[in-house]
Amino acid sequence: MTSAPLALARLLLAMTLLTSTAHAEIITRTVEYRAGDAPLEGLLIQDSAGPAQKPGVLVVHDWMGVGPYARMRAEQLARLGYIAFVADVYGKGVRPASATEAGAQAGKFKKDRPLLRGRVVAALAELRKQPGVIPGKVAAIGYCFGGTAALELARAGADLSGVVSFHGGLESPTPADAKAIKAKLLVLHGADDPFVPPAEVLAFEQEMRSGGVDWTLVKYSGAVHAFTQEGAGRDNSKGAAYNATADRRSWQAMRDFFDEVLKP
Repeated sequence: MTSAPLALARLLLAMTLLTSTAHAEIITRTVEYRAGDAPLEGLLIQDSAGPAQKPGVLVVHDWMGVGPYARMRAEQLARLGYIAFVADVYGKGVRPASATEAGAQAGKFKKDRPLLRGRVVAALAELRKQPGVIPGKVAAIGYCFGGTAALELARAGADLSGVVSFHGGLESPTPADAKAIKAKLLVLHGADDPFVPPAEVLAFEQEMRSGGVDWTLVKYSGAVHAFTQEGAGRDNSKGAAYNATADRRSWQAMRDFFDEVLKP
C-alpha cells in the first residue's frame, strides 16, 4: 500500500515533468553575420527547456548549403541539449537549386582553403557570441562538404573541444597545418566511399600522426559517400547512397564523443 505523502510526491513529480515537457519547444532564429565584407545568414537552434547555459555545436552544411538537412541535424542536436548554429559558408541568399550549382559552390571553396577557413571561423565566432553558450564547451560537425570544412576549421587552430566529420573529404593541401589542431577529432567514414579513396584516408592518417593529433577514424562496412542522407537513394553503385545502419551508428558515435568532450 502506498502512503499518502509518497503518493503526493509522485503526483507532484509527474505534474512537474508534464509541465516542463509542455513548455519545451525548439526555437529557431535567423542570424545575420559577416566574414569580412561577405554577408552571411545562419540558423541558431535550441531547445527552450533545460539549463540556461549549454554547450554549443557548429553545424556546417553539405554541398547544398543552408537548407532542410542541416536544419534537421541542428534540431536533433538541440533536443540533445546543445545550442546549435548552422553556419553559412556560401553567403546570404546563395542556396544551390541543383547538383550542378552545388558542385560549383563547393568546388570554389575547396579550391580556396583560406576562404573556406575564413567562413567557418566567422561562423564559430558568431556561435560563441550567442547567450547561453558555455565558452569552453564548443564543438563542430559537418556533412560531406561540411565535413571537409569542419576539419579545415580544426586545421586553422580553432579552440574547439571536438570536431566530427560525417563522410567528409579528408585531403589537405597543407598537411603540416595538423600541428595547429587543438580539438579532438572524430572522423566517420564510409569504408567503400569512392570519392574519398583509401589513398586519401591513409594520407589523412599520416597527417594526424605527424601532427600529434588526438583523432579517431571509424569506417562503416558497406557504406559509400553520403551514407547519412536518405535523399541519396540506396544504390551504392552510384558512389553516394544512404545506409541506415551507418547513419544510426555514426550518430551514436557522435553522441558518445560529445559525452566525453562537451559534457561537464
